Amino acid sequence: MCGIAGWVDYTQKDTDIFTLERMTETLAARGPDGVGYWRGEHVALGHRRLAIIDPEGSRQPLAYERNGRTAAVLVYNGELYNYKELRKELQDLGYDFHTRGDTEVILLAWIAWGPKCLNYFNGMYAFAIWDIERRELWLARDHLGIKPLYYYPAKTGVIFGSEPKALFAHEAVKPKIDEEGLAQLLLPLLKIPGRTPYCGMLEVRPGHVLRITETGREETRYWSPWTNLGEEKPTPDMIRSLLEDIVERQMIADVPLCTLLSGGLDSSVLTALAHRIGGSAAPMRSFSLDFGDKFSGDDDAPFVTQVVNHLGVAHTRASLTPETMASEAVRETCVRARDMPIGIGDLDMSLHLLSKAINGTSKVALSGEAADEIFGGYRWFHDSVSVTAETFPWMAASPAHGDLHRRILGYFRDDLKQHLKIEQYVADNYQAALAEVPAEERSDDREARMQQIVHLGLTRFLPTLLDRKDRMSMAAGIEVRVPYCDPRLVQLVAPLPWKDKTREGQVKGLLKSAAADLLPQSVIHRKKVPYPTTRSTAYGALLRRQLAQRLVEPIGDLGEIFDVRRLEQAALHGENGPFISNVGAELALNFDAWLRIYRPTFAV
Repeated sequence: MCGIAGWVDYTQKDTDIFTLERMTETLAARGPDGVGYWRGEHVALGHRRLAIIDPEGSRQPLAYERNGRTAAVLVYNGELYNYKELRKELQDLGYDFHTRGDTEVILLAWIAWGPKCLNYFNGMYAFAIWDIERRELWLARDHLGIKPLYYYPAKTGVIFGSEPKALFAHEAVKPKIDEEGLAQLLLPLLKIPGRTPYCGMLEVRPGHVLRITETGREETRYWSPWTNLGEEKPTPDMIRSLLEDIVERQMIADVPLCTLLSGGLDSSVLTALAHRIGGSAAPMRSFSLDFGDKFSGDDDAPFVTQVVNHLGVAHTRASLTPETMASEAVRETCVRARDMPIGIGDLDMSLHLLSKAINGTSKVALSGEAADEIFGGYRWFHDSVSVTAETFPWMAASPAHGDLHRRILGYFRDDLKQHLKIEQYVADNYQAALAEVPAEERSDDREARMQQIVHLGLTRFLPTLLDRKDRMSMAAGIEVRVPYCDPRLVQLVAPLPWKDKTREGQVKGLLKSAAADLLPQSVIHRKKVPYPTTRSTAYGALLRRQLAQRLVEPIGDLGEIFDVRRLEQAALHGENGPFISNVGAELALNFDAWLRIYRPTFAV
């Protein structure tokens, strides 16, 4: 896993090595094991490496030579899980390999098949390829957007990088926020595909490839989760077989690997499969969170223990104290990792600290993101208010998601929300999302609605989780793989009628049937619970004290965004909501750190 950065400028033949070094260095946490640069006419490419496969080889940037001249150069972030099969196919076509890893497979696949190679890739990736002969820069991102890729269109080219901080290291890009950007910052539960809060900065959309030439740029979609509409319905045995193949592929690594185990169905299934596939050489490692108090973590602990005892895995509980969680240094690290103040509650801090704990023994972890989106596990899939609401179901006025959307918005200034027309902004983006749903005949209105909700979850909710998982883990030098995001599984399950997913009337019944013999029945049928958050009174008291101290000082732009009266209340009284406590204090402290570190300008 790595970080990439660079640019193309068709008006400049010489490229500035100092700017390239500065951009690439911002991504050092993503790639602590090595650095590389390549500069050519009009183009500069930088790479930071976290060595997972072929540690001694596969260094980047990687160039392809044709007739004694460099024809193309690649910088790449990610893992290609089917690289061995593609390598054999390319060898049969006459291509020679000089490394053991997947990087060279991507480059030679591009040489052999061009952008069509994306149809053959199975993995998580974001990469840039400079085609010297055609003078074209190509930027590509994996099917669901597991790996990030940002770009800033300039008049004479494009500046790109794995994270916004890399782009900010280029003199042409500034952290400026316009009205739409500020609206996005006020809505951390909603991800708009391709957009960022920063003026002019975009993301390559999941499942898309971007072509940049002297005359402009063109973004093309190469994959959709709805490709297999109308094909044969999968059985539990088919799901099980595919999951086994996915996990086996994603266990390929030349460094130690573990699983993130919450004791829920999704992570427990992955842990069970990984443990079986790993064989008897050594037990699979697994990690879980422990907040060290009686108010939180206890929901997961008994189920984690059952899974560990049932499988015999080598398990570690990462204990987090209130003082560590509330550390200002940890918060600043998480804000810097995201380049934005959109972390919710203590979820960012706990995930980052868990990743740091894993780093001592493993470099790769398997995690359960996307299972709830494709199999329909979240509470808002099953809550009538959420399902029938004319908005994103997790933002409906319902306890299914802790009424979190309303609670968050309540801390921002009313006049600001009115000026930004927040409710209309949400409504407009909701309608835009619905317009993307394939027009397919469904047996009844409920089936059609559930298909809409699956689409909304995959395209507007899951990306927030993938962003968070990538940034918090990579900031600790850990690669997290997400097997349920395998495009084959998504294409197989996502389009299914709702009654097939809720097999035998059970939530996620299809997945439960596929995994019935792997785990204790108490784990198979455990009720869905959210990612664990601390409800420690000591942690809440520390946050309120930090917020109170901040409010004594001149608050500047913080007061232009937040309702100060509500923040004063948050500094005095704890908020024990049904999901995530201390929302006001967490939001304000995140924004305060971001304002201090990035010093953004506002065009509002």
